[in-house]
Amino acid sequence: MQRKLEVAFVAAVVLAAFGAGAGCNKLRARNQLNKGVQAYKNAQFDVAIEDFKNAQRLDPTLTNAQLYLAAAYASQYVPGAPSKENLRNAQSAIEVYKQILQKNPNNLVAIDGIGSLLYNMGGTPFNADELMQARSYHEKHIQISPSDPEPYYWVGVIDWALAYRANRDLRDTYNRTASPKRQIKENEPLPEKLRTEFTDKYGQTVDEGISSLQKAIALKPDYDDAMAYLNLMYRQKADTEATKEAREEDLKKADQLVEQVKAIKQKKAGVQPS
Repeated sequence: MQRKLEVAFVAAVVLAAFGAGAGCNKLRARNQLNKGVQAYKNAQFDVAIEDFKNAQRLDPTLTNAQLYLAAAYASQYVPGAPSKENLRNAQSAIEVYKQILQKNPNNLVAIDGIGSLLYNMGGTPFNADELMQARSYHEKHIQISPSDPEPYYWVGVIDWALAYRANRDLRDTYNRTASPKRQIKENEPLPEKLRTEFTDKYGQTVDEGISSLQKAIALKPDYDDAMAYLNLMYRQKADTEATKEAREEDLKKADQLVEQVKAIKQKKAGVQPS
């Protein structure tokens, strides 16, 4: 009996020591996190990254350390810069965000972080596949929190980027072989053959982009950035229209949105409309 009590006592001491050690690690982790946050605020990103890594090692459950670690990597990424180190920063941030999502698939900060990085990576230089991946993450946000206006905005922005690039490429290709008198200017409608090609490939993208931006504005009525892109999207819509009347109606809606954006910006700035 005495032997059993001694064994039980030793086991209790070991468990208590283990618990104390774990608790100490959690305190050390939070201390490392706080140091990292301070370095991050001072734009000392390399120092911050090491602090956040240490915090994560000491307490793998400390999600904030992972979020800050990803943000520190992302802060060093410059869209369009060609160096391997620059691209590695973006990829490292995405990897950390994905680790967070493995434990918590509904973490919106991680979802938005990946969506933002992929959008920047796919925009400069242009990469349609990365833009579509970015779009899928903003759609995940919508599935989790459908009342947030921002992911609808980003879906619309990406749809516009895809449609605009395709439209521009069609015009450039046509103009390279057309005579000077038949060159298409930016504000002119596409020739029928190109209009059909553009509509077949991107008509649905344009319509979905318009719908997403309208949803963003419905959720946030003074969302001037969404209105600005909706204006641009209606101009893409105009290039899908088979009749002059329909095209003019789209352009009219676009012009009205420009005026709405001006009015909202003036109101936010405290300027009285003229």
